[in-house]
Amino acid sequence: MDQRVSLITLGTDDLARGRAFYESLGWQVVSTEDGIVAFDLIGQAIGLYPRDALAKDVGLPITPGFSGMTLSHNVPTKEDVAAITDQARVAGATILREPHDVFWGGHIAYFSDPDGHVWEVAHNPYSTLGPNGEFKWNGH
Repeated sequence: MDQRVSLITLGTDDLARGRAFYESLGWQVVSTEDGIVAFDLIGQAIGLYPRDALAKDVGLPITPGFSGMTLSHNVPTKEDVAAITDQARVAGATILREPHDVFWGGHIAYFSDPDGHVWEVAHNPYSTLGPNGEFKWNGH
């Protein structure tokens, strides 16, 4: 298996609401085929798919609560963390942790989308982003 993620699928209870949320963040839909809303990212894609259909596909029951996973969006500056957190708030996100400095020298915030998927917005001064916003653990 190659060391990469190609597609992240997020289960949603309301496809239209999920689409509107991500479009409010400035994302552009690239496909709405077969009940999936897709957004291209830099080198990957995120798909929104009805939560009950996703659970059926996976063969697991729908369970509430924190999944134990976060999606991270790294940004070039500390100020960008606050700006994106505010944008998410306006789009309807629940802010879980306001922007704050962390012990390792970064600056982060957490929010959840309308379906409870947890996002981290992070500025990591030790891992600068590439020219197209590419993230690598030890920087470019």
